[in-house]
Amino acid sequence: MTKILFVCHGNICRSPMAEFVMKDIVEKAGLEDEFYIESAATSTEEIGESVYPPVRSLLEKHGISCEGKRARQITRADYDNFDYIIGMDSANIRNMLRIFGEDRQGKLSLLKDYTDFPGDVADPWYTRDFNLTWNEVALGCRELLSALRNDYE
Repeated sequence: MTKILFVCHGNICRSPMAEFVMKDIVEKAGLEDEFYIESAATSTEEIGESVYPPVRSLLEKHGISCEGKRARQITRADYDNFDYIIGMDSANIRNMLRIFGEDRQGKLSLLKDYTDFPGDVADPWYTRDFNLTWNEVALGCRELLSALRNDYE
C-alpha cells in the first residue's frame, strides 16, 4: 500500500483539497485498496478546525465529501509512516524539514513537481481564487497518480 500525506500551512484549504481530490481520483480508478491518503499542517494555528467552508463547498460541487476532516499537525512519526509527503509550497517544505530534521529518504516533494508547471500551489486563503487552486490541485493529483502508476510498471 502506498501512503501519501499532503501538507500545507494550516490543513484547512490546500492539503485537505488535495487529500480528497486524490482519494476521489484513486477511487474512480478502482485503486482505493492500493493507497492510504491523509493531509496535515505544518503549523498549529488551525488544529481541530474543519475544512475551510469555500473549499468544502468546492469539493461538494464536484461530488466529493470531506465530512469529518479536522486539521492536524504533522509529527516526526509521519516521516516514517508515509511513503510520499507532498507540500503545497516551498515554505511547507522548509517547515517540514524543521519538524522532520532532514529528508534522508527523499520523501518530500511539491505537488506541482509532478506537472509540467513546477512550483507552489496558489494559496486561496490569500488569493481568494479557489478555482485556481482547484485546477492546480486536480492537475497535480492526476499527474501524481500517473507517476506512481508508472513506478509500478
